[in-house]
Amino acid sequence: MTFLKRLINRPIDNITAAAALLALLSIASRFLGIVRDHILAGRFGAGVELDIYYAAFRIPDFIYSLIVMGALSAGFIPVFSSLIGAKHKQQLNNLVLNVFNALLLLIFILSLLGMILAKPLTFWLTPGFSLEAQEQTVILTRIMFLSPLFLGMSGVIGGVLQSYKRFFIYSLAPIFYNLGIIFGALFLTDFFALSGLAWGVVLGAFLHFFIQIPTFWHLGFHYRFYLNFKDASLRQIAKMMGPRTLSLAVSQINLVAMTVLASSLESGSLTVFNLANNLQSFPLGVFGISFAVAAFPFFSENAFKVDVLKARFSSTLRQILFFIIPASVLLITLRAQIIRVILGSGEFSWRDTLMTIDTLGFFALSLFAQASIPLLVRVFYARRDSLRPFYLGLLSVVVNIILAFTLRPYLGVAGLALAFSIATILNFTLLWLSLYLQIGSLDLHKIFSSVFKFAAAAIAAGAMVQILKVAIWPFIDMTTFMGVFSQLIVAGLGGALTYLFFCYLFRSEELMAALRVFKKRLLVKKQKLPAQDEVRGL
Repeated sequence: MTFLKRLINRPIDNITAAAALLALLSIASRFLGIVRDHILAGRFGAGVELDIYYAAFRIPDFIYSLIVMGALSAGFIPVFSSLIGAKHKQQLNNLVLNVFNALLLLIFILSLLGMILAKPLTFWLTPGFSLEAQEQTVILTRIMFLSPLFLGMSGVIGGVLQSYKRFFIYSLAPIFYNLGIIFGALFLTDFFALSGLAWGVVLGAFLHFFIQIPTFWHLGFHYRFYLNFKDASLRQIAKMMGPRTLSLAVSQINLVAMTVLASSLESGSLTVFNLANNLQSFPLGVFGISFAVAAFPFFSENAFKVDVLKARFSSTLRQILFFIIPASVLLITLRAQIIRVILGSGEFSWRDTLMTIDTLGFFALSLFAQASIPLLVRVFYARRDSLRPFYLGLLSVVVNIILAFTLRPYLGVAGLALAFSIATILNFTLLWLSLYLQIGSLDLHKIFSSVFKFAAAAIAAGAMVQILKVAIWPFIDMTTFMGVFSQLIVAGLGGALTYLFFCYLFRSEELMAALRVFKKRLLVKKQKLPAQDEVRGL
C-alpha cells in the first residue's frame, strides 16, 4: 500500500523515467485498444455498422480536440506550471476552478448545439452513406456529445496532474476510457444495439474523469463554483489557446475531409482507415506521445534557457527515434501477421484484411514524423508560440487533402493513408526548419549520428524478420491462428533482438540510457524516502 501511495503521489522529475512510466501504462492502454478493436472487428467486420460508429465519433471529437486540447496544451499547462511556487494555494485553486468552469460552460453550449444540429452536420459529413445509415449516425452522434463534457473536466484535472508531474494516475485515465468502450461493445450492444457502442464511449469518458479525482484532491485542490472572465491568467490562457485551437481545427478538418472521402468509397473503407490508424498509433502512443507529454513540463520551465532546451530536446528526440525507427520496420514487415492476429476473426474477412494491410503499410512510412511532431510542437508551445505550428499545419493539411483526393481513385482507402504520410513528413520537415531558424543548432550532429545507428540496426532487424518468416513457414500451418501467431512472435522477437544487438554493437547512447533507467528503477536497493505528502509550491 505504501509503495502504491508513493507511485500515485510522488512527482517524477526525470524525463526518461516519466516517459518510461507513461510508456508502460500507455502499452496497457493501447493493448486494451487492441482488444477493443479486436472485439469490434470480430463482431461487425469492416462494413457499414462500424462505418457509422466511426463517423459518429467525428463531430464530438472535433469539439473535444478544439476546446480541451487547445486550452490545455497551448495555454493552461504552461501558465499553471509557471505559477507553481509563485502563487498561494488559494490563488492556484481559483485559477484551476476558473478554467474548469469556463471550459465546462463552453463545452456544454457547443455540445447542446451539436445535438440540435446533428442531423444536417451528419448528412454533410457522410454523403456516401445510405439514408438509413445517416439516420443511425445521427443517433450515435447525439449520444456521443455527452463524452466531451466528461473529457473536458478530466482534461483540466489531468493538466494539473501533469504540471505537478503526477504521471501515474494521469496515464491510467486512457485505460479506463478503453474499458468503458469495451464494456459497451460486449454488453451494452445487447440492450441498445449499435447505440450501445456510443453509450460505451460515454461511460469510458466518465471513467477517464473519475479516476483522476482522488489525486487531484490529494494535491490540495477542491471544487466550488468560481468564474471570473476578467482574470488575467484566464485571459492569457484564452489568448494562447487561440492559435492552438486553430491548429487543432486544421487537423480536425483534415480528419473530417478523410471521413467525407472514405464515405464515398466502398463499404468498410472508413472502418479500415480507422483500424489501420489505431494499429500504427500503438508505437506512436507508447513512445512518441509518452516522451512528449513527459517532456512538456520541463520544456515549459526552461523554455527560454536555449542551451538547456536544445540539449533536452535533442536527448528526448533521440530516445523517441530509438524506439520508433525499429517499430516502423517491424510494423511494415509484419503488418499482414499483425492484422490477422489482432483483427482477423469473426466477421473480419480476408477482403477486409487486404485493405487494411495496404493502408497500414502506407501509414507506417511516416511513423517517425508522427512520433516527432508532438515533441516539436510542444517546444513552440512552451515558448508561447502557437501560431507557427498552426500555419505549417494548415499548409500540410491542404497538401494532404489534395493528395488524398488525387490518389483515392487509384488506391482507394490506402491512397488516403499515403496522402496522410506524405503530408505528415512535410509538416515534420517544416516544423524542424522553423525551430532550427528560431533557436539555432538542434544538436544535429548527435541526432544524425544516433539516427544512422538506429537505421542500420533497423535494416538488419528487417532482414532478420524476412529470413525468419521464410524459415518458420514449413513448420507451421499458416491457415490457423496459432500458425500466424507463431510466425509473428518468432520473426518479431528475432527482429527486435537483432536491433538491440546492433545498437549494442554500435554503443548506442540511447540504449545505454534505457538500460540505466531500467537498472535504477528495478534493481536499486530499497531506500527510505522522505515524506511526499506536502505539495511543492502550495
